[in-house]
Amino acid sequence: MPAFDDPSLFINRELSMLSFQRRVLEEAQDPSIPLYERVKFLGIVASNLDEYFMVRVAGVKQQFISSVVEKSADGKTPQEQLLQIAEHARVLIADHDKVYAELNRAMRDKAGVFVLSPGELSPEQQVAAKEWFANNAFPALTPLAVDPGHPFPHLRNKSLNVCLFLRRRGAAQEKSRRGRGKAKNEPTADNVSLAIVQVPMVMSRLVKLPSSSGTSAWIPLEELIATQAAELFPGFQIAEAAFFRVTRNWDIAIDEEDKDDLLMAVQEELRRRDRGTAVRLELSATASIEMERTLCKALRVEPYEGYRVQAPLQIQDFMSIGEHDPRPELHLEPVAQTQAPAFRDQDSILAVVRERDVLLHHPYESFDPVVRFVEEAADDPNVLAIKMTMYRTSWNSPFVRALSRAAENGKQVAVLVEIKARFDEANNIAWARRLEEAGVHVVYGLIGLKTHCKVALVVRREGNAIRRYMHLGTGNYNPSTAKIYTDLSYFTARPDIADDVSALFNMLTGLTDAPKWKKLAVAPLTLLDRLIFLINRETDKAKKGEPARIIGKMNALVDPSIIQALYTASSAGVDIDLIVRGMCALRPGVVGVSDKIRVTSIVDRFLEHHRIFVFGQGLQTEVYLASSDWMTRNFLRRIETMFPIEDPAGKARILEEIIGLHLADNVKARRLQVDGTWLRVTAPEGVPSIRSQTALLHLAQMSTSNSDAKVKWGETQARLTLTPRAAL
Repeated sequence: MPAFDDPSLFINRELSMLSFQRRVLEEAQDPSIPLYERVKFLGIVASNLDEYFMVRVAGVKQQFISSVVEKSADGKTPQEQLLQIAEHARVLIADHDKVYAELNRAMRDKAGVFVLSPGELSPEQQVAAKEWFANNAFPALTPLAVDPGHPFPHLRNKSLNVCLFLRRRGAAQEKSRRGRGKAKNEPTADNVSLAIVQVPMVMSRLVKLPSSSGTSAWIPLEELIATQAAELFPGFQIAEAAFFRVTRNWDIAIDEEDKDDLLMAVQEELRRRDRGTAVRLELSATASIEMERTLCKALRVEPYEGYRVQAPLQIQDFMSIGEHDPRPELHLEPVAQTQAPAFRDQDSILAVVRERDVLLHHPYESFDPVVRFVEEAADDPNVLAIKMTMYRTSWNSPFVRALSRAAENGKQVAVLVEIKARFDEANNIAWARRLEEAGVHVVYGLIGLKTHCKVALVVRREGNAIRRYMHLGTGNYNPSTAKIYTDLSYFTARPDIADDVSALFNMLTGLTDAPKWKKLAVAPLTLLDRLIFLINRETDKAKKGEPARIIGKMNALVDPSIIQALYTASSAGVDIDLIVRGMCALRPGVVGVSDKIRVTSIVDRFLEHHRIFVFGQGLQTEVYLASSDWMTRNFLRRIETMFPIEDPAGKARILEEIIGLHLADNVKARRLQVDGTWLRVTAPEGVPSIRSQTALLHLAQMSTSNSDAKVKWGETQARLTLTPRAAL
């Protein structure tokens, strides 16, 4: 039996993330899903790959550039990882191209939507395209020649560009026989110039063209620019045109201890970020070898960092096509979020929480009570203080408005705004300034740490006493993402949790030492140790022949110390189920090491985002919610919280409804195999099909008084077998 730190027992985290993108791509291939939902999944893969290269690949490349010799948990050097990433990503991108071609045909056949290439335009469409270019695009474009007097332009991260080889009109073509033996479309070196035209980011990516009744026709903006590019370079002919994007390292690095003003430091880094190292070149597949070489040299990318793409680049822009088509059969039925029974017909959120704990399940239940919790506190004359963490929020955040109003009403308001939240730095700086202008005390957290926990505290005077109300969640204070991410909200007024939450805010806003926590486990102080303790406790039970059980639901599992503890538990006989949406470095099914561990991933309409951890069985079962995945960064470099659910009703709901259905899913679930591949779970003959997200939607509808919803549930109940505890 290998040692539990043996590299062969770990799956490479970066390759595991690419496997997740493949699971998302499979949704775009599913013919049972409405057409525009499939297009959405295709766009999500493209968007996810952008972030993957900007962050994950950029991090590995930075290690390589810095000559880091430390290997990953699976024993790979940074250079080995970069090469394997390129190999796997190239296969994924080729499959992505095939799915686009399939969906493009489906849009034409089923929806009458035509995304056309220039060669497919009718004479009428050609005239319309030329007029649109002259009136709209031409005035906004800047032709950029590249020669000794005009250096290659610095191109912004993810910008879409047209690359042109130009030949002066009248110059001799194909002198001698120099062109012979060159790749298809490759120009000779005679009188050829390089030019770049950046596609304006402020313009619509798709240009509408005339079409026959019942159909719609579009041409990508970059295709239109390429066909009319000669208008931008009088005196030249277009020898070749192709499209490309560059992806850059988008992370920011700040020496916080050396900076007097963290906000200003982040702003400085944001301005520099567009000059980050290039980590990927995407180039249209028709480009010549010479053009690829030219761009690789100019952008300083290695050949393996270049990716040929058959489909249009930046395909996520094509998700907007469905917005123009109202036909319901081409879309998923909109979700009618239900109001949680505890808050239904209740005027006061605080009055309900005073009497009982309340658990909300988003997006199946409305996020509105979370907003009302803060809004009510802002307007309640008996509320003395509001404290809140803010990692990400929506652009028109109702929380910012409510907190500003609370400060203007004379309440003590303290908000920790995490201005280092990746990709939301600029937004959060804007919110921080707006809150400060309203009189809110804004802090940016502890040096060297990101504050990722999701906590709100309301302090209220009630008679001669002070009562504290809390909201703790697994997701962000963002009403927009709460409609598409699965998360849990927990409202409570329990004094022991209130003591911990108060101490947490004092630690974040002041200089107080960490307390002895009563209920919370807080990273980077106690969370990892607490989890290891809970895992080891189940291990000890199994060694004694007692029932032992661990269930974890999270977005990512990559921390080596946690994985080794789980291997130890499995080898001792602990039954372990892990529901991991994305990266998973743990290798299940290794005989004698992890053969008691099952890893499931669910990819469906909503993004699975809960963090739920269960330890024990029967009456000894403990249920925790957390803001943290099981990643080293969360344990060591972030402020995270894990908190127990002790209310019997809430605990039963998590175990029987959420965890039970997820483990029973045999429609959208995939199971991780020992070789690192994922296989879709299928229902055995005679076993009803269970799609967990659909079942949870029906359960939420069933809790309403709407009779139609109850009928819908009754029609599907026969297909569901809800066996409380049995799935656990």
